[in-house]
Amino acid sequence: MKRKIIFVDSTLRDGEETAGVVFALREKVQIAKMLDEIGIDQIEVGIPIMGGDELEAIKQIVESNHRASIMAWNRPKIEDIDAAIKSGVDAVAISIPTSNIHIANKLGSTQSQVIHDMVAAVGYANSYGLYISVSAEDASRTDFDFLVRFAKAAKEAGANRLRYCDTVGLLDPITTYERIKALREAVDIDIEMHTHNNFGMATANAVAGITAGATHVNVTVNGLGERAGNAALEEVAMALKYVLDYKVSLNTTRFRELSDYVAQASNRQVPVWKAIVGSNMFTHSGRYSDGISRSPHAYEIFDPKEVGLERQIIIGKHSSAAALKQKFREYGTEISDEDAQNLLTRVRETCISLKRSLFDKELIFLYEEYLEQKSK
Repeated sequence: MKRKIIFVDSTLRDGEETAGVVFALREKVQIAKMLDEIGIDQIEVGIPIMGGDELEAIKQIVESNHRASIMAWNRPKIEDIDAAIKSGVDAVAISIPTSNIHIANKLGSTQSQVIHDMVAAVGYANSYGLYISVSAEDASRTDFDFLVRFAKAAKEAGANRLRYCDTVGLLDPITTYERIKALREAVDIDIEMHTHNNFGMATANAVAGITAGATHVNVTVNGLGERAGNAALEEVAMALKYVLDYKVSLNTTRFRELSDYVAQASNRQVPVWKAIVGSNMFTHSGRYSDGISRSPHAYEIFDPKEVGLERQIIIGKHSSAAALKQKFREYGTEISDEDAQNLLTRVRETCISLKRSLFDKELIFLYEEYLEQKSK
């Protein structure tokens, strides 16, 4: 087993920055509770300087005395840090752009000023004993030499880690690995991966960064987040555990429950084909059904119960006669090879007509209809 990776969940901050998503106060409190119960190490709960319900939710989460560290997001401004301190959180993320395009166009500033502002904020937070993550916004488009200077300055000022942000999601796994490896060699500071999914590589890039030496990973439930979203908690966790053999100390059996709750709260339905928690993840309808009935591991890397799902065998156009026999065994009925083959023809015709697989009642009806015609 490889080293334990620290999971930092940002569903309540970056996840809520998804276009059109707003969590109610009670939903934020409940999501934090569920994240804590599954074993998330640190929960980024919001932005205290916003005040109002945002601040009230943060305070309620803090007062819940969760096992997880509670982190607030901040600009490199003293008033932001003060608001975070008053909210009661034990950790702060201090975020500032580091790429030339952001420094010039977003801040109208300079590299020297960026480091100055960051160091001042980190020093102030450090004086209050807070855990500090410094976010290098748009790090993937930042000049590498400047990023090294920025990271060294953050560490010297008292930062505990650097959040490497692929803000526009333009990285690929190979480039991610090379850059994180080089950064780790240049600066002795923990690195947190924060990846976006603009090109569908957020999970892959997060995992690549960890392989290169990153110690923390920033995730959201269902991959919520700005634009195309962030690396999904459930995907990163299971990829680390089963693809790369890392230690993952999370109660993954509640992933589907957590996914469903966040989906409802965010009004963003989880696609049936969603990796890890989608309802089709362990649903077999084609020619693989025979193999599954004999040995589930033939087509399943892990047991569906490990993420809170169940295996389903459904009958469709590409199902076999053997799959039909197995399905009817689930109903407590044994059918002959001849009946299965004859029924299969009807099944395929019906599936093509309906343009989908069959529900159990439809399959049973076809079988009863076949038996009736056979008896005549």
